[in-house]
Amino acid sequence: MTNRKLKSQSQGDGAEDPDGGWGWVLVVALFISTSLVFGLMRGLGIFFVEFVQYFEENAQAISWISSIGLAAQQFFSPLGAALCNAYNTRLVVMTGGFLSGLGLILASQATCLVHLYLTMGLISGLGWGLVFTPMVATVMANFTRRRALAVGLGFSSIGLSSFAFNPLFQLLVEKYAWRGALLILGGLSLNIMACGALIRPECRSKASTKADPQSRSSRPDLLQRVSSYLEVSLLYERPYLTYTLGVTLFNFGYFVPYFHLVAHSRQVGFSEYRAAFIMSAAGITDIFGRIASGWFSDLGRFRVVHLLTFWTVLAAVFIMLLPVSSLTGSYTAMIVMSLLYGFCSGALTSMVFAVVPMIMGVERMMGGLGLLQLIESCAGLLGTPLSGWLRDMTGNYTASFVVAGSFVLLGSLTMTTLPHYFSCTEPPPPQRPVLVDNGDTLNLEQKDSCSSKFNYQTVEQTQR
Repeated sequence: MTNRKLKSQSQGDGAEDPDGGWGWVLVVALFISTSLVFGLMRGLGIFFVEFVQYFEENAQAISWISSIGLAAQQFFSPLGAALCNAYNTRLVVMTGGFLSGLGLILASQATCLVHLYLTMGLISGLGWGLVFTPMVATVMANFTRRRALAVGLGFSSIGLSSFAFNPLFQLLVEKYAWRGALLILGGLSLNIMACGALIRPECRSKASTKADPQSRSSRPDLLQRVSSYLEVSLLYERPYLTYTLGVTLFNFGYFVPYFHLVAHSRQVGFSEYRAAFIMSAAGITDIFGRIASGWFSDLGRFRVVHLLTFWTVLAAVFIMLLPVSSLTGSYTAMIVMSLLYGFCSGALTSMVFAVVPMIMGVERMMGGLGLLQLIESCAGLLGTPLSGWLRDMTGNYTASFVVAGSFVLLGSLTMTTLPHYFSCTEPPPPQRPVLVDNGDTLNLEQKDSCSSKFNYQTVEQTQR
């Protein structure tokens, strides 16, 4: 009776069954928005060479531009999640789209590196943080059986945009210089606002809006609300801490090839367009890796966390082999290694997010994803400058790629310490019940914070 009542209530609020309906429209929105966030971020390697020549700075100083952008995207993700939990997901994503475009437009007028740090790094990074986590959590909340496939399809645009953007960025830089190219990319990024507009307005039940005015203004209640929006309680759970540590180690090395592979290819003697195409080649197989891993995961033959470990180990090995393949000066060897790396890096990304609901539960996914992004932001901030520093110290990128792959490999080993890791069956996902004792009645509140509808439902169970 209770389940029927909740189902009828959900339908009455305009909700649809998972794995269909408007969820696929949101997958398209995720497809476009991620291409304009991470696809663009991956293409910044083209500007890396231009910035080194224009500002006459070393690789480490230029690397801070992309690192600040990546770290800001991850650091401000909890802010985006909290704002979505408290207010309106559609408005948050549209605001993020505006900021991401504004940062790139302002960066086109930069006269020093500090200007690029603040605009291309901080402002655009803030916009990306308000876009990425809410979009991913909204899509994942609209799917159950096809969740990994939906995320893989949405993320496949990153590989497609990596393939298309690198030659496009090179063409824009040659035709309009780096200032004109950034101005065009800023206008392109404003299309994220249209993606945010596709998110349906949230429907909150009356139970969630009722609050005592006195308690609403009290300081302990305010702190409790903030803690609830950010899902701070996850920091007391070992599975979440272990998983976060593993993903943070991934983050130290995962983005290094996307920022330094083009520069490495130029250093070993390949032309500008041939170097850009090496990164595009990785983008091609990245597309197939994301879709294939999501589809195979949804078959249910292996646990998702085991598939994540498998793809992560392969990605780590191929990152370390990238500079080795260029020692002979063979362009074919570089292309082949780039194709293999692209497939594995795309495959592991879909699995990283597919594991999240199994670690924290669906109802805590919005805040949990934001908190995860916040913690791993330190790795995003330090990983690329560390790679640039190693290049400055050694004169080439060999040590940079070897260290980056080692971090990814260490993260995969960390995953093996998760509870029930060696079990062949998937343990039930954790739930977050909020119990309120009202005498003879026990109210069980569960908040689906990652849904675009944010349904707040109350199930009453009589104590016996």
